[in-house]
Amino acid sequence: MDKNLAIFKGKNIRRHWDKKQEKCYFSVVDIVALLTGSSIPKRYLSDLKRKLKTEKSEVYEKIVQLKMVSVDGKKYLTDAGDVETLFRLIQSIPSPKAEPVKLWLAKVGNERLQDISDPERSLNRARQYWQKMGKSQKRLYLKPLQYNYCFKQEN
Repeated sequence: MDKNLAIFKGKNIRRHWDKKQEKCYFSVVDIVALLTGSSIPKRYLSDLKRKLKTEKSEVYEKIVQLKMVSVDGKKYLTDAGDVETLFRLIQSIPSPKAEPVKLWLAKVGNERLQDISDPERSLNRARQYWQKMGKSQKRLYLKPLQYNYCFKQEN
């Protein structure tokens, strides 16, 4: 499996780990294709970027160009965004396919707000995630949970 690909719902999402910034970037056009089902995701993205620029959205400014491998095996400059940028971009996509992702983001955001007011809740959830990953209860107390979302596979 190519470590520069994430698989989500059977679709390839190109990604790049920036060691210097310690951030993961994902191909914006791959995300747009996944969430819209557009047969021409580059055109959809072009229209969306034009709309974001007109609205003076900060999302437009945060999209970067990174070299990523294309279907033909060559590297090309590709619009990419970190997780925060992608979350904002997803909110801008008026597609029924994007709605489940938007609902999930709202749910996660709500959970995080609850965690702020009740840190014990956050610790309990961390324990549950740790156990789902097959880690022992004992190791949870000895070693902090470390997880790089850039390389998690989602099917």
